[in-house]
Amino acid sequence: MSGRTNIARFRLSKASVPRAREHVRLVLREWKLGHLCDEAALVVSELTTNAVTHAAQGIGDQVELVLRRRDGVLVLEVSDSYQWEMPELRKPAPEETSGRGLLLVDALSQAWGVRPRTGAGKTVWVHLAVRREGED
Repeated sequence: MSGRTNIARFRLSKASVPRAREHVRLVLREWKLGHLCDEAALVVSELTTNAVTHAAQGIGDQVELVLRRRDGVLVLEVSDSYQWEMPELRKPAPEETSGRGLLLVDALSQAWGVRPRTGAGKTVWVHLAVRREGED
């Protein structure tokens, strides 16, 4: 079942974060990748939260979520219209109350990165290994 793609768009609002998580869970179950639901939902939750938090300063009012299954990899992409600040992995101070989302993304993923979009905005992409249930 390689080569599948799903695209969804959500409004830039806090209510979109749980909706994006649930969308990922539904798609992955349909694709028989239910064993990746928790990891993928956490990654999408972090990326969508970042988009909702920061992209309000951009020119659009939506966040786009793309899921792709390619050659043993699940690709998750979250795009928004805010292009002036690209996400960077950092180590927040112990007293900081935010800034740990990309640490989680980095720990769960095979690879991740960010690229500018044509026009305005950026896409943060994440690769998760597609493994069979029970494999480590």
